[in-house]
Amino acid sequence: MTIEVNGRTVEWKNNETVTRLLKRIGYVFPLVFVKINDSVIPRKDFLHVTIPDKAVIKVIHMISGG
Repeated sequence: MTIEVNGRTVEWKNNETVTRLLKRIGYVFPLVFVKINDSVIPRKDFLHVTIPDKAVIKVIHMISGG
């Protein structure tokens, strides 16, 4: 069972939350935008939303600048 994260195939883990997935695959940027199957996941829900099998996930780093 797998999921896709930014075009990369990653092993799916049962009951894994968005927060745990981000940590497992090494996303350390403090501000990220996450979509699961084209649905935006609010940052406040990262600890509670679990990743379904075969999900397509987009993680976008938010970078400030001028």
